[in-house]
Amino acid sequence: MDDSQTPHHLTGRPVAGTEHSWCSVVPGGTGITILLLRLSRPISLFSLPPLSPISSTPTPSSAPGSLEPTQTNTSSSPSLPFATPSSKPYPYLPVPPFLSALDLELNRNPWTDTPEPNQIPVFFTTIYENQPDPGPSLIVLRFHTSVCDRTAAVAILKELMALLAGGGGGGEEGQSRNGENGVNLGIEDLIPKKDSWKPFWARGKDLIGYSLNGLRTHCLSFQDTDSARSSEVVRLVVDQDETNRILSACKERGIKLFSVITAAVLIATVSSKLLENNQAETYSVVTLVDCRKYLEPPLHEHNVGFYHSAIMNTHTVHEGEDCWEVAKRCHNAFTNATNNKKHLTDIGELNFLMCKASENPQLTPASSLRTALISIWEDPVIYESFPAQEQLGVEDYIGCASVHGVGPSIAVFDTIRDGQLDCVFVYPSPLHSRRQMQDLVEHMKKLLVHEGQTETEEPGA
Repeated sequence: MDDSQTPHHLTGRPVAGTEHSWCSVVPGGTGITILLLRLSRPISLFSLPPLSPISSTPTPSSAPGSLEPTQTNTSSSPSLPFATPSSKPYPYLPVPPFLSALDLELNRNPWTDTPEPNQIPVFFTTIYENQPDPGPSLIVLRFHTSVCDRTAAVAILKELMALLAGGGGGGEEGQSRNGENGVNLGIEDLIPKKDSWKPFWARGKDLIGYSLNGLRTHCLSFQDTDSARSSEVVRLVVDQDETNRILSACKERGIKLFSVITAAVLIATVSSKLLENNQAETYSVVTLVDCRKYLEPPLHEHNVGFYHSAIMNTHTVHEGEDCWEVAKRCHNAFTNATNNKKHLTDIGELNFLMCKASENPQLTPASSLRTALISIWEDPVIYESFPAQEQLGVEDYIGCASVHGVGPSIAVFDTIRDGQLDCVFVYPSPLHSRRQMQDLVEHMKKLLVHEGQTETEEPGA
């Protein structure tokens, strides 16, 4: 960021535990959140409107040479200027294919090296546009995950769409929901004490339990454990009729969509192992929960920050198991955990284990840094296009985050867009290969479509 663009009058607060964890792992390649939009027309970097939620986004601060943040800062200026990875005007680049651009941008990591000034920018923009001939363009927004979780990223996407359409967006409303000085406390400081309390001995027991479960779980087969890694994506789109059947079948059985997606991934994974004698394997599943509604005071989607927690469960699966039976087990395990408020009580334990795995790769299978088979969100993003998008020339858009540092083998980002299930699967390459992932996703799609077609059968039939 140029000195002329640096926000002034910064105020701060101590970094909370979850924010600290993300500040520790983002330099290693996990937690680079990308919003990518494809437009049929050119757009100038400097013609983009300011996004008001970003004006109150916290900025991690750390001492030079250290990944240990000391405080979080926020700007009191009306808007935080757009910045590029080089902190200089970015040259116009030829427009690459959409998913190729996503692969590229997930691996641009401006947080790898701590800059000289203590303040670390958390928001970068890149424009791909053919010059001098007008044509299609790509807008890339890159966020540090510690200050922008999935819910906040979706709110920013919606506001950007509205601003581009001239609708004014929801920025001022969103900003007014932020706390004093425009920044809310961290998630740990907003959980009601009655929901977060746990005896010391119980915390120790849970920490040991999570560690032991991690040692007995299996992973997706590794292809290359030695080469440097990057994040790559495979996309899955299910048409509207098939999506409706899948959603109807979930509703009929009283389970959420994430459960059947998780079940399909588990079954496809164990099938890919070609195990003998119907052998079973046990896998770890991380389900991410938006905690805004559980906090005190409750937060809104426009409260920019990281307010998700995780539920970690293990599931033992045989090849050829009925997808709905596995989905029901996934649903029940998650429901039991949330009923026991583990999404609020176990935040510290899971953050600790994530940081320890990042610092000590040898604690993970083949030093792979894989802590689970799959991570998935409790609820999909639901987005309905509006007529002005066509006039704007918005042809496609995607949001996801990198995982090639510590994290799962498969990170699922699922959206119901205009009635269609649209999933992005992010994975570490070459630890897993594109062919391996494409085969797994294709198998998973067949399971989903087949199970959706059985919606009229009795559950468990």
